Amino acid sequence: MRIIIINGPNLNLLGKREPEVYGNKTFEDYYSELQFRFKEVELEYYQSNIEGELISKLQEVGFEYDGIVLNAAAYTHTSVGIGDAVKAIETPVVEVHISNTHKREDFRHVSYISPNAKGVILGFGLQSYDLAIRSFL
Repeated sequence: MRIIIINGPNLNLLGKREPEVYGNKTFEDYYSELQFRFKEVELEYYQSNIEGELISKLQEVGFEYDGIVLNAAAYTHTSVGIGDAVKAIETPVVEVHISNTHKREDFRHVSYISPNAKGVILGFGLQSYDLAIRSFL
């Protein structure tokens, strides 16, 4: 099974950025834990702060992989383009958020990805990624 995690803007700052919301662990450290935990999965990781690069990556992997775990971060709430890319591809996408976006600012209650996603997992911290991967197994 081949699964890719795609992270959007500012998630490269995990461990430094708002630790009260996002925790103290870097995503790279957590990704190593995921690779160890899911040895039976060919797991890949991609991160970009640029909307077009995220769309290009979705198009690149969206017809070949078994699953995509997508945390588009702030683009979740603003990018019709990312939402359209998720709709256009064949690979199922699970939308993930570290925080419970419904407990945050009103604009974070809207997702352009959710209507086209296999499912949405939010509010479980980094464990949200673990749950998303398990949904494909």
